[in-house]
Amino acid sequence: MAPNTLFKLSTALALILFALSLADAQGLKVGFYAKRCPNLEAIVYKTTARFINVAPTLAAPLLRMHFHDCFVRGCEGSILLNSTKSVQAEKDAFPNLSLRGYHVIDAVKAAVEKACPGVVSCADVLALVARDAISQV
Repeated sequence: MAPNTLFKLSTALALILFALSLADAQGLKVGFYAKRCPNLEAIVYKTTARFINVAPTLAAPLLRMHFHDCFVRGCEGSILLNSTKSVQAEKDAFPNLSLRGYHVIDAVKAAVEKACPGVVSCADVLALVARDAISQV
């Protein structure tokens, strides 16, 4: 390999590694909301369990909903948005019409909002519900 090519490849690799290090955000992890919403994980687990105990088959659809939320532009909770007159929401796109479990997410988000208003994102609620639903089955 020519020295000039090797230099270009190593420079490109260094730039990629540098960009990746900048993109390493502090994502959702166990205890992420421990200070701002100390009971979050217990609230999500307990509320999710109310639904999974009655209908364990909801666990897979909740995981699928989380996957579909993350698929298009990242995990940002957009699968939970409703369509408007001028904009079709993700939940109304053909591949998402068969998603189930929105009522579980709504119940969990309501319980979380009651305990910690305006603290926990919808995307994080969706991720936690998917995790807890799967662990409960």
